[in-house]
Amino acid sequence: MNIVEYADRELAAIDLANTLAGSLESVLLTHDHASLAVPGGTTPGPIFDALCAADLDWSRVHVFATDERWVPQDDPRSNAGLIAARLLTGRAAAATLLPFHVPDSEPDSVLPEVAARLEPDLPISVLLLGMGEDMHTASLFPGADGLQAALADDAPILSVLRPATVPETRVSLSARVLNGAMAKHLVIFGAEKRAALERAQDLPPEDAPVRAVLDEMTIHWAE
Repeated sequence: MNIVEYADRELAAIDLANTLAGSLESVLLTHDHASLAVPGGTTPGPIFDALCAADLDWSRVHVFATDERWVPQDDPRSNAGLIAARLLTGRAAAATLLPFHVPDSEPDSVLPEVAARLEPDLPISVLLLGMGEDMHTASLFPGADGLQAALADDAPILSVLRPATVPETRVSLSARVLNGAMAKHLVIFGAEKRAALERAQDLPPEDAPVRAVLDEMTIHWAE
């Protein structure tokens, strides 16, 4: 695990966007396409704003969320909606978005179908994750119904989680899929999240799910 510190969040967003673009470009030199998995939430927005301008062959990039609230893409809480609005614009509009949500369905019944669409893009070429102060990452929340299955070595590509602390059912890439990405980046801002990450080093993944994905991870931090 390598920690990169920045003077401020704006510099972090610009530098991280350049790093992600460089990783994608390297993959595209030797592969027909590259996969990019990114989080929702407020933190990655400025990163997306910079990354979408990268001079890449975006038509060969497949983008999907690390996790999703089981809501339609036009719902304000949809991660796919955020990604479409903030990342898949400008040059990056040529990329292909692979959403998880299937209208008029329950996640348990359609996950095999969604996972089958993702499987050709695994292992993930480039992964960006965030982390909460409770040490959750993607939708791997401590104590969530479904967490143990999502942390298992033989977990499926996607797992259904029902955290008691959030209103919607979640679908998340499992820990083994996240941890198996070729290039892995975690962005955290603020002293509280830095302290939470340090606590996670000494806790099991059941209590600190981010611990399950930190192998060879680059951490990007700014106050």
